[in-house]
Amino acid sequence: MTEQEFRNAIVREAKTWLSTPYHHHGDIKGVGVDCAMILVRVYAVVGVTDESIDPRPYPQDWHLHRDAERYLETVMPYVREISSEEVRPGDLVLTKFGRTYSHSAIMVEYPRVIHAYAVDKVVTYADLDKDPFVTRDKKYFTAWRESMS
Repeated sequence: MTEQEFRNAIVREAKTWLSTPYHHHGDIKGVGVDCAMILVRVYAVVGVTDESIDPRPYPQDWHLHRDAERYLETVMPYVREISSEEVRPGDLVLTKFGRTYSHSAIMVEYPRVIHAYAVDKVVTYADLDKDPFVTRDKKYFTAWRESMS
């Protein structure tokens, strides 16, 4: 698979989750998903992770009461950090909410991302430059590796 095919596959799969209701710990397309489990399911389809990856259980408000970068630690084995100038479709964006990086989105085309959003109660699009939930401190990651081609 070429890098472009890989990126297209991630975006295509993420779009199939649009309008799925937000549900903490959910992971079923069309039924319910949260911002962590949508990553697991989307990236499993393209072979970055496998279906057995499961970070649950996690309290819904863990990021408000802890300083440990739990979300970062969970994703780091599968991605590498990139600069904002390098971000491309299919890449991962983590944003700081509360004390830690605790929310994620999948890049469609900068600044548009797809994320499972508790406030909207659905998987939806957001604008990284305008949506207050995703404009906070951001880190960008890619799962693409040259060895995948």
